[in-house]
Amino acid sequence: MPTASHDPIWAWSMVAAATAGVIVRPFRLPEAIWAVIGAAALVVLGILPWQDALTGIEKGVDVYLFLIGMMLIAELARLEGLFDYLAALAVEYAGGSQQRLFLLIFLVGTVVTVLLSNDATAIVLTPAVYAATRAAGAKPLPYLFVCAFIANAASFVLPISNPANLVVFGARMPELTEWLRLFAMPSAAAIVLTYVVLRLTQHRALKEEPIARSVQHPKLGRGGKLTAAGIIAIGVVLVTASALDKQLGLPTFICGVVTAAIVLLLSRQSPMPVLKGVSWSVLPLVGGLFVMVEALIKTGVIGQLSALLHEAVAQSVPKAGWSVGIATGIATNIANNLPIGLVAGSVAASDHLPATVVSAILIGVDLGPNLSVTGSLATILWLVALRREKIEVGAWRFLKLGMLVTPPALIAALAAAIW
Repeated sequence: MPTASHDPIWAWSMVAAATAGVIVRPFRLPEAIWAVIGAAALVVLGILPWQDALTGIEKGVDVYLFLIGMMLIAELARLEGLFDYLAALAVEYAGGSQQRLFLLIFLVGTVVTVLLSNDATAIVLTPAVYAATRAAGAKPLPYLFVCAFIANAASFVLPISNPANLVVFGARMPELTEWLRLFAMPSAAAIVLTYVVLRLTQHRALKEEPIARSVQHPKLGRGGKLTAAGIIAIGVVLVTASALDKQLGLPTFICGVVTAAIVLLLSRQSPMPVLKGVSWSVLPLVGGLFVMVEALIKTGVIGQLSALLHEAVAQSVPKAGWSVGIATGIATNIANNLPIGLVAGSVAASDHLPATVVSAILIGVDLGPNLSVTGSLATILWLVALRREKIEVGAWRFLKLGMLVTPPALIAALAAAIW
């Protein structure tokens, strides 16, 4: 009879329980606590050797560095007033129209996601959007939903648009021209359908009284200008690193730390306010997720999934693409897209799969998470940003909107990739 340390059911049960804790947040405890409890339980109960747990944690180093760099510069931008300055500009360009402000935020969110990643949209853009809507006298939630949904919908335009892209492809990352050939049309379909459905669902909220045409324009000091330069530098560095096929975590970390150090030294400020404002709990959350997926890998899940996918491809490549794209999209909402991306990447590496099938896997990993609040790390970071502003969005409320927005965009993107 198999023991707990050898029976895959035990590992799967522990991972499922921990994931449920992350999603439901019993006792309103942070998501990170449940991820860490799940990872620790796997080791303490002998289900996963501690050496393998460390291996799982090490796999996330590039992601940790990326997040630290982004969170540092986002908090610095908030403290230096950059968000308030950008908010005033957005309100002026909107010209008193809520619909125009909605479109403007959607377009800006698309650009930020494409060039800086979906996590940057959640970390950097969300506070700016909140500041803009507050300054304009508009209800913030319809515009904040834009940040959450475009962060995933535009996250496969370029390899750098989502850290999950690096996780799925790893060393097999296509060249930029090949990437654009595979994902340009699916990305366009996902972005357009996401906008159309979001706009329709927020129609009533955007028909209310006009918003302010202009607000008091705050002066952007030297620290704010340097922070803006740092954000632009991160964009340049990420695009360059992607073109050179380099990992993105360390360059982003260096840009964030250097920018923060320069601004704080020139203004003779203590680093403590910036460090206190960073949501450090995101790091153990990601680490716990990596440990849990390592447990799934060690229990043979990868081999079983590879065999099933190989059989599906042998029967019909288009059907296999549709099946794996939809299944992966659903799975990201159960176990988060980073660990699912690791599993999917391992499956893709174990078989010589057709390009359309691998493309469908990536679309499921990137776009599928728009269904729920815990589907992607970007959406979790978005929730953290909202909580800083005392705004709570429950899992059920997000799911109701996600069930309207996600299926049309996912189906259109898969159709563009497979056909």
